Amino acid sequence: MRYPALERTCCALVWAANRLRQYMLSHTTWLVTKIDPIKYIFQKPTLIGLVARWQMALSKYDIIYVNKKAIKGSALAEHLAYHPLTDPQPLLHEFPNEHIMTATSVVPQLEEWTMWFDGAFNLLQNGIGVVLASPKDQHFPFSAMLGFDCTNNMAEYKVCTMGIMMALEYQVKRLKVFEDSALVIHQLREEWETRDAKLIPYYNHVKEIIESFDMVTFHHIPCEENLMVDALATLSAMV
Repeated sequence: MRYPALERTCCALVWAANRLRQYMLSHTTWLVTKIDPIKYIFQKPTLIGLVARWQMALSKYDIIYVNKKAIKGSALAEHLAYHPLTDPQPLLHEFPNEHIMTATSVVPQLEEWTMWFDGAFNLLQNGIGVVLASPKDQHFPFSAMLGFDCTNNMAEYKVCTMGIMMALEYQVKRLKVFEDSALVIHQLREEWETRDAKLIPYYNHVKEIIESFDMVTFHHIPCEENLMVDALATLSAMV
């Protein structure tokens, strides 16, 4: 027959008391356990069955229930009392790094990428070129031929858009953009107003894309400093 945990403890207590009867009758017994079977047996409102028999069997003994946690605390206190420190050390009231008044977290700066772009034009077609450079000096060139008629400035905006989209594919967050077209750069820096109706959609598209970055800056450079990208664009226009 299965009993609850408390009743199993009561049953074990009665069995142990019967086995140790001659010792428990002449001494006070401390019962150390997690649960109190004495309280369960002697405070039952109605005495029936096993509980009544357990009460009659245990009433002749002097049993004191002691909580297990209390025994642990008492044992620790007695151990400290009987084993005092022979060479006590004074407490140190100094704190390490007490001269530090505040602590702040430092957010690492994201690495900045660089992009150059340019366009090349002839009587037959337009070519564009982009070079994307990583902070570790890795270069990713790209060139293409535009298959539609457009003005020089429209092509410059188109290649700028393609270069920025390339940077997004590489998950770039900080980008410096260089180009030798003063008009496009100054318009994107909002230093010059974009009035040409054909350029406004390109301008708005670039502004929309750069919202995905943490920072994008535009810089104008002389033509002689943009030779590599210019060569890519020229080759594309000649294909």
